[in-house]
This record gives sequence, structure tokens and C-alpha cells, in this order.
Amino acid sequence: MLRRLYDWCVNTAGKPHAAWIMGLVSFAESSFFPVPPDIMLIPMTLARPDKAWYYATVCTLTSVAGGLLGYFIGAVLYDSVGHWLIQLYGLDSGVEEFRAKYAQWGALIILVKGVTPIPYKLITITSGFAGYNVFLFVFFSIIARGMRFYLVAFLLNRYGMQARKMIEERLGFWVTVSAVVIVIGIVGAVYLF
Repeated sequence: MLRRLYDWCVNTAGKPHAAWIMGLVSFAESSFFPVPPDIMLIPMTLARPDKAWYYATVCTLTSVAGGLLGYFIGAVLYDSVGHWLIQLYGLDSGVEEFRAKYAQWGALIILVKGVTPIPYKLITITSGFAGYNVFLFVFFSIIARGMRFYLVAFLLNRYGMQARKMIEERLGFWVTVSAVVIVIGIVGAVYLF
């Protein structure tokens, strides 16, 4: 199954709609979807290293746009949808403390946690809930998400062929490592939230 998904992403990379699908995943991940866009960004960049910067730009812009939806959920819909999403991740006990920290550390929280494997939707929803300045939220989100996606693009553009060979030889191992990193990010969010 992993091999088919990987092969689908690699084969889809050359098609005109590939960037749209990746952008949609990136948008959704920033507000409600649990799967990060890296599952498409990495294989697509490996298949087309010449488009690494384009893919990183698409992921960055759509992630920030999705972040605005997450911000809206936190600001306007927190009592229904936003609270449900926070509860889904088991983080509802720390929201008020996190909200208080936003007044003092909002920029740093967005910059640091926007780069880490902590689900970005938690930052976007909480930013809206905390009433963080929306323009600063967008500014710091562009920096944080850009750093994350452009770093992936740089590494895969530079080491793409070596990385592709390594990933394809041990796909199961690398998927497991990625899953562990995501779980560590979620657990980290629970204890650092």
C-alpha cells in the first residue's frame, strides 16, 4: 500500500493537477485535516527536483491560506468546531493557559511551532481564539511555514537523487520514521501546549 501511494505521488508529479492536490492537502492540514502536505511534497519533489521551489511556494501559500481558515475557526467558531478539533487532539485542558501565553509570546509560538511537526492547525485555531493580531499571524506564518517547506525543497533539490534512492530502497522504514516524528509532535503539543 505504501509503495502504491508513493508511486502515485511520484507519477502524479508531472501532471498539471498535482500541485493543486498538494495545495489542497496543505490548505486543509492548516485548519482541520490531520495529514501533513509532506506526504505529497517529498515524493513530488523527488520526482521533479526542478520544481522543488515551486512546490515549496505552493505549500507555503496554501498552508498560510488554510491557516486563515483555522484562525477563523478559532476566532468565530471556537465554541463549536474549534473546541471540537482541540478536544479531538486531547488538548482542551491547556487552551486557556496557552491563550494567556499568546499575549506575551505569540510571535515566537507561531515561528517555532510552525516549523515543528506539531500540527499547525493547533496554532492557527488557537491564534484566532486568543485574538492574536491577524496581520502578524499571517506574517509570522509565512516565515515559519516557508522555512519548513523551503528547507525540504532545498534538501531534496540538492540531494534528490541520493534521497530518492534511499527512500525507495527502504520506504517502510522512512514512513515509520515520519509517523514517529508526527506522533512525537502531537505528544509534544500535548505537553508543551
